[in-house]
Amino acid sequence: MNKLVIVLSLTIAIFILQPLAIVQAAAISDGVKIFNANCSACHVAGNNIIVNSKTLKKEALERYNMYSLDAIKAQVTNGKNAMPAFKSRLNETQIEAVAAFVLNQAAKGW
Repeated sequence: MNKLVIVLSLTIAIFILQPLAIVQAAAISDGVKIFNANCSACHVAGNNIIVNSKTLKKEALERYNMYSLDAIKAQVTNGKNAMPAFKSRLNETQIEAVAAFVLNQAAKGW
């Protein structure tokens, strides 16, 4: 009985999570294009040419409490300090895509 419950639970989880993975992969793919068109001038290879310590690398994102999709989306949307706001240039879907790309790249080490 316990094995049946485990197998059933895993099967349900696969069907629920698989579409999320596909959506996330699509968002990351779109995020690459958006990042290259809007962000790479200042953040080439995850670096920061304006403020050297505030890179898009995992360690820096964690240090500045930016290592989450919501934090990155807020930064891209509203800007802060030297970074401009992109809410007038990018729509919500584009902002989410670029945030997913940045988070993915940070996790992979750029």
